[in-house]
Amino acid sequence: MDRHDIPESITAEHVAEMHREDLKIEHLFGCKGMTYWCDEKRRTAFCLIKAPNKQAIQSMHNHAHGDVPHRIIEVDSTIVESFLGRIEDPKKSQKTELNIINDPAFRTIMMISLCQVSFLADDPKSFSRKIGHYNNSILTSTEKFIGRIVKQRSDYFMLSFNSVTNAVHCAQEIYSHFNDTTQYLNTGMQLNIGLHAGIPVTEKESLFEDTIKLAERFCTIIRGKIVLSHEVDELYESENLNRKLNKEYIKALNKGEEKFVDLIMDYTEKEWANTAFNSDNFSKNLGYSKSQVYRKMMALTGKSSNSFIKEYRLDKALQLLKQNTKNISETAFSTGFNSPAYFSKCFMDHFGILPSKYVQSFMG
Repeated sequence: MDRHDIPESITAEHVAEMHREDLKIEHLFGCKGMTYWCDEKRRTAFCLIKAPNKQAIQSMHNHAHGDVPHRIIEVDSTIVESFLGRIEDPKKSQKTELNIINDPAFRTIMMISLCQVSFLADDPKSFSRKIGHYNNSILTSTEKFIGRIVKQRSDYFMLSFNSVTNAVHCAQEIYSHFNDTTQYLNTGMQLNIGLHAGIPVTEKESLFEDTIKLAERFCTIIRGKIVLSHEVDELYESENLNRKLNKEYIKALNKGEEKFVDLIMDYTEKEWANTAFNSDNFSKNLGYSKSQVYRKMMALTGKSSNSFIKEYRLDKALQLLKQNTKNISETAFSTGFNSPAYFSKCFMDHFGILPSKYVQSFMG
């Protein structure tokens, strides 16, 4: 898939003409133009092309109309269809000679994570049973609000929406159902939802990579809420002038908060397994004072930096114990704890069960 940054003078009709010129000579370069997306508002166009290599695409475009793409990445057509909804040109209107596709590739991406944060009121095995039942409601809401499932695991969903409004309303319904269903109360389950919007091809190597990463980070750092990026919040407000979002369970970030989330997560993902890593490292390496880091973390997460680091490590430890690839001592040291005893205490304090009992319950 390639990206063209189109100037103000270029319209959707011009892009349709260029696509038609590509199709006339594509065979000369071993290419097949499958379809394209044009966004006059954001001044971008994206072409999906089967080709032997990037140079063939550049040569075809250059010979057809001279508009060489600004970026080309390799993609899987199935994934493209999951994100964008099609991999072929829409049917041309019988009333037009030219198939003008004024169809943006801009999408709202929703990340959903379902996780167990405590086993005080439940046993580890029942989590798997209950999460499977709850997933059905996610699928129902996704279909209702015309979303598409890009990826799905038992405790994780990646969804794509053409409409920002539909994405936000879908998230609200999923969140409300989760909290209103009595059989899930007091089980220690937590629902995290992050929404961000963007274009498929940036400077990264995979589709929607920047958009997906930030939405995932929202789920990691701000727990138990629906988190909206600044762009999603602005677009929703512009489409729904008289409708207010419930700020009790929806957190809309500003650009400064988004930047802070990225800085914190970049550094945490790099250093979390280092036993010497603590909150002091944030202020030393991110350009903030200790008090600034504390205030920003409390405003975003409701917890201190050290609490965030500890919970991040415990989540990693839970994953390792579930995979049964390391014993408890190995898990403790590999997740940044300086002793198995301290790790067991932290695990018990957070999850309400000793790691040894968790392993026995989960594997038994």
